[in-house]
Amino acid sequence: MPSIAVATNLKYASDCALLAKHLNLPICHDKNNHDNVDDCATFDLFLGYEDDDANGLQRLTLTDPSGNLGSSLYVDFIAGKVGHRHRFGGGRGQPLAKAIGLKGGANPTVIDATAGLGRDAFVIASLGAQVMLIERSPIIAALLEDGLGRASHDTELKTIVTERMNLVTANAIKWLTDLPTEKHPDVVYMDPMYPHRNKSALVKKEMRVLRELVGDDEDASQLLHAALGCAKRRVTVKRPRTAPILSGSILSNRKPNGAVESKNTRYDIYVP
Repeated sequence: MPSIAVATNLKYASDCALLAKHLNLPICHDKNNHDNVDDCATFDLFLGYEDDDANGLQRLTLTDPSGNLGSSLYVDFIAGKVGHRHRFGGGRGQPLAKAIGLKGGANPTVIDATAGLGRDAFVIASLGAQVMLIERSPIIAALLEDGLGRASHDTELKTIVTERMNLVTANAIKWLTDLPTEKHPDVVYMDPMYPHRNKSALVKKEMRVLRELVGDDEDASQLLHAALGCAKRRVTVKRPRTAPILSGSILSNRKPNGAVESKNTRYDIYVP
């Protein structure tokens, strides 16, 4: 687990203090906000607030002071790739929607057990489904909560993020196992960490950050087992198109009942 701090600044000092207390993290001082002071460089990563010029709000970012992970990482459902995917992703005809079971007028209840930066969950919710997002990393969950909060100020997205998306910070295996039967979802969606690639340059910046914070999801087979005991209709597991299916002794060589494929991705579908 990398060392992490909250980078304080004069403008957002009170918000930084609250965040540090909530996440039980130390506070550091970034040279961009405090002249001649830069103790954030002693940490592997730091969280900090900055102005979001697109909407006049503040946004929470995660930064690697060494620069090895590129520019700051933050969650944005309004602009960029996520916004484009929302508007031009292909609606219910896209592979993800088919893999979830979004067809006709069906709006299943979905638990995204590996929420991450929330991109797939947002697409699923934007197509009409109710989505519960579970994220076990408090750091990633904080970024996700911040992104949802900013999106709630957008007229077009407000209904999606406030009425169809709910976030829980928890270990999904335990959370699914303890979930009362009457609250079981129609679908459990999983996007466990992809297998390591030989060329690190091929791994996206955000994927490297996620791997730093949550590891390699070595308990993915246990999560699938818990999901199969919870989902009413299906469990959908996102994998690289050529990757092997999830396996492990707890699954007893369980194979998918079907799959939906796209150019680079395969969605394995399991019927409980």
